[in-house]
Amino acid sequence: MEPPMEPSGGEQEPGAVRLLDLPWEDVLLPHVLSRVPLRELLRLQRVSRAFRALVQLHLAGLRRFDAAQVGPHIPRAALAWLLRDAEGLQELALAPCHEWLSDEDLVPVLARNPQLRSVALAGCGQLSRRALGALAEGCPRLQRLSLAHCDWVDGLALRGLADRCPALEELDLTACRQLKDEAIVYLAQRRGAGLRSLSLAVNANVGDAAVQELARNCPELEHLDLTGCLRVGSDGVRTLAEYCPALRSLRVRHCHHVAEPSLSRLRKRGVDIDVEPPLHQALVLLQDMAGFAPFVNLQV
Repeated sequence: MEPPMEPSGGEQEPGAVRLLDLPWEDVLLPHVLSRVPLRELLRLQRVSRAFRALVQLHLAGLRRFDAAQVGPHIPRAALAWLLRDAEGLQELALAPCHEWLSDEDLVPVLARNPQLRSVALAGCGQLSRRALGALAEGCPRLQRLSLAHCDWVDGLALRGLADRCPALEELDLTACRQLKDEAIVYLAQRRGAGLRSLSLAVNANVGDAAVQELARNCPELEHLDLTGCLRVGSDGVRTLAEYCPALRSLRVRHCHHVAEPSLSRLRKRGVDIDVEPPLHQALVLLQDMAGFAPFVNLQV
């Protein structure tokens, strides 16, 4: 593609080469603009019509878009301009837009980018089941999805996701408090075989029934976050130990019904657990109180 002609701003020295004279697709796009932060691209496109066309060409070819690169509070108009020509995105992260991002903002972007593999919508509370439906229907290659702190996610929305996303591997449902055991059971039965990472943290509606079904249907599960799931107990953890040989980390802090005996089998396998054994906790407390740590053989 030839760069657009710009009005001359004065005489050019013989032999001098302007930046825009360099080949766009062979030099400027892959070797220059690919290293410029999105925030600076917004400034660059204001320099001239030629620079604006160059930036738009670069944005149209983006594979990864993270709104955090623009700033903590990206305006709606800026997001619309940045993504208006993008049709090849594989990763999309929009957490900084959580205060205003709506279905009307997101659904057209999803429709233009069916090859999305990773989408992060943490805290985007203005969305609805419609947006999740569009994502599930239009992006069959989706592997990673964050819906943390999206209070609108309910059982029906999760069922649609489970039915239409066969490649799903990582799912963050932290603080999605409308979800109950039945929804998680359905997810496990439909998509458990491929799940590797799942967060159900900060959901008092999730209990052992959901955890046990996850254990029986998710043989490849590596990371499970149950932080603050007050209804989860030792039965669920014992089932994880029995059926999840790939488990590498388990988060059960503030799960007050999970006892140490149910965790010991996982500890012996080297699973990273965020709750220390009682003996270790007692030693730390003693050290804090007395100002020293007595010699104790922890192998006993």
